[in-house]
Amino acid sequence: MNAVVAESDGAWSLRRVARSPAPRGRRKRQDAGATPRGMRLEDYWGIGPKTSERLTEALGTERAVEAIEAADVRALVDAGLHRGRATRILRRANGEAGMDVLATGDARSVYDDLLALAAGEALTAHAADRIRVLTPLLDRDAVEARLDRVVAARDAWAALDEADREAVADAFDAYDEAEASDLAAVETAVALREAGLTDGPFADVGALDGDRLRDAADALADVRGSIDPAGGLDGDDIEIASGADAELDRLREQLSAARDLADSAFDVLESVRDGSLRDFEALESATIDHVARETGVEPATVRAAAPDEALDAADFVSGTLRDLVVELEAAVDEREAAVAADIRERLGDESAEGDDANGGDDGDEEGADDGGDTTVARAAAAVSDAAFLLSLGRFAAENGHVRPTLVDDGIAVRGARNPFLGGDVQPVSYGVGSHSLADVSGVASADAPPTGDRVSVLTGANSGGKTTLLETLCAVALLASMGLPVPADAAEVGTFDRIVFHRRHASFNAGVLESTLKSVVPPLVADGRTLMLVDEFEAITEPGRAADLLNGLVTLTVDRGALGVYVTHLAEDLSPLPEAARIDGIFAEGLTNDLELRVDYQPRFETVGKSTPEFIVSRLVANAGDRGVRAGFEHLAGAVGEEAVQRTLSDAEWAANDD
Repeated sequence: MNAVVAESDGAWSLRRVARSPAPRGRRKRQDAGATPRGMRLEDYWGIGPKTSERLTEALGTERAVEAIEAADVRALVDAGLHRGRATRILRRANGEAGMDVLATGDARSVYDDLLALAAGEALTAHAADRIRVLTPLLDRDAVEARLDRVVAARDAWAALDEADREAVADAFDAYDEAEASDLAAVETAVALREAGLTDGPFADVGALDGDRLRDAADALADVRGSIDPAGGLDGDDIEIASGADAELDRLREQLSAARDLADSAFDVLESVRDGSLRDFEALESATIDHVARETGVEPATVRAAAPDEALDAADFVSGTLRDLVVELEAAVDEREAAVAADIRERLGDESAEGDDANGGDDGDEEGADDGGDTTVARAAAAVSDAAFLLSLGRFAAENGHVRPTLVDDGIAVRGARNPFLGGDVQPVSYGVGSHSLADVSGVASADAPPTGDRVSVLTGANSGGKTTLLETLCAVALLASMGLPVPADAAEVGTFDRIVFHRRHASFNAGVLESTLKSVVPPLVADGRTLMLVDEFEAITEPGRAADLLNGLVTLTVDRGALGVYVTHLAEDLSPLPEAARIDGIFAEGLTNDLELRVDYQPRFETVGKSTPEFIVSRLVANAGDRGVRAGFEHLAGAVGEEAVQRTLSDAEWAANDD
C-alpha cells in the first residue's frame, strides 16, 4: 500500500496512490469517468494535453488526480514527469493561494532556495519531496499548527544522542534503499521502535502494535514491491515473490519451461521423431513423454492439453504446447490469487478493535479491500510523517532556528542571520510595523528595532549588507508563512497576503524601469497585507528621478497600510518622509589589515548611513600594481577627499603593524 500523507489547513489526511505503474497486464485502469473532484487533469495548473496523456497512460485518470491532490511528487515522477515540473504542478494544485504570496520573481527565488536548503536536511527522498511542495499558509491556525509539530520535532532531534541519531539515519537509509516499499515502511517502523523512538515525532510509530508489525513484515516478505489497496482480494496488483509458496514456484517453473518449448516447437518435433516411430500414435506418446520430462508436468496433464484432432505431427506438437501454456498460465494465476488472498488476510487487521484503537470507523468492514486502516497503511503513514517532521526539525535544529511569534501587523527580528550565508555571520536586529522586540529587557536600545513605523529607508555603505538584510527579512517572512522556525534569536512576523522582494538591477533603461514598476506597484495597491522589500531604485533610472519615485513609493506604502523597507543611497535627496517612515543607516568602519571593508552590519536606527566611497578608493590605491593605474586611483582619491583616503590607508597600515 502506497500511503501518502497530505497536509491541508493544518490537518493531516491519509491518501493512497499508485507510485509506479503496475506490471503490464495487471492494472485495473480507469481512463475515463469521474475523478474525486470531478476535474480533468488538464484543469490543473501546468498540465497540458501531452502531460495529461502521459499521466493517464501511467496511472489512469483517477489515480493521477489522487496523486496530484495528495501532493505525491514520486507518483508523478514515476509516471515520467521531471521532478522540477512535478513539484511546480503540485505546489499550485495544493497551495494556489499560498503561491500568490510570492508576488515577485525574487521572492519566488528566495522561496525556492529556502526549500532547497530544508530538503537538503531530509532523512528520506520522500520527505525531501514533501518539503519541496510546502507553500505559504494564509490561515493563521494552520501556521500555528504546523509550527507546533515542527518545533516539537526540532526539540526531539536536538534531544537525540549520537547513537539515536545514527539509528534514525540507518533506519531511514534502509527505507530509501528499498524505495519506500510497504515492507521497508514496516521494517523501518520496527527498527525505530526497537531503538526506543516512540514519542514526539515518532508517536504514531509508537502507537503501532509490535506483534502486528512483525506479522506484517513476514507477510510482506512474500510480496515483490508494494500492494495496491484497490486490487481487492482477487490477487490483482500483488506480485508474489519467489519463495513465498512452493506450489506457486513449481507452477511458475513449469510454465517457464513450457513457454520455452512452445517457442521452439519444431525442435521438439525433431527430438521425438526418429525412425523407430511406426505411426502417429507413437509420435503422440513420445511427444507427451518428452514434454512431461522437460517441464516436470504430469504426463496426464500434458495429455489432457493435447488436441483431439491435428492436421499433422507439427500441428499436434505446437497445439499441445500452446494449450499446455494456457493451462499452466491459468494454474499460475489461480495459485497467485490464492496466495495473494492469504497475504491480504494476514495483513487485513482492520477489526473493530483495531479501528477503535486508531480512531477508525467501526462501520468500515472492507479493510484492505478498499484501502482500510491496516497495520501496513498505518506504518507507511507513520514512517512518512516521522521522516518529514524530523527532517524539518533537523533543519531548524542544525541552523539554530526559533519559533516566530505571529503578530497582526509587523515584522521584527533580533539576532537574525541570513540562511544562505555560511561561516561566521554577524546577526542583525531590525523591524517595521508594530512589535514588542523593542521592549525586551536586557537588549541594548541600539539593537532593538523601533516599533510603530510603517516604512524604513535603509541607507549606508557600499557592500554593507543592505541587500542581504532585505533577503533575510524575506526569508524570515516566508519561513514563518510556511509554519517553519526562522533563523533568529527572536522574531515576530505578521501574516502577509503578498511579499514583494525586488533586488537591484544594474541597468539604466526605460524597459527595466517599466518592468520594475509593474512588478512592485500592483501588489502594493491590491487589497490585503503587503510587505515591500525593495532595493536601490537609483540603479534603474537617474538619481533625481529615482529619489522622486522612492518618495512616491514610501508615501504609497504608508497610504495603503503596507509595510516596507527600501534601500537607497539617495537619502539626502529625499523629500520629507511621512511621519510613519524613518531612515536607518549601515556604516563602514574602515579597512582591515587585509584591506577588506570592515562593516558594522547592524543598522543604526533613525540615522542616515554614509556610502563611504573613500574606503573603496583606498583599497584600490593600495592594491594597484601598475603605476599608471595607481595614478588614476590617486586622482579619484583627490575627488572623494584625499585626506580621508590617506587616513584610511594609515589606519590599515597601523592595524597591520599592530598585529
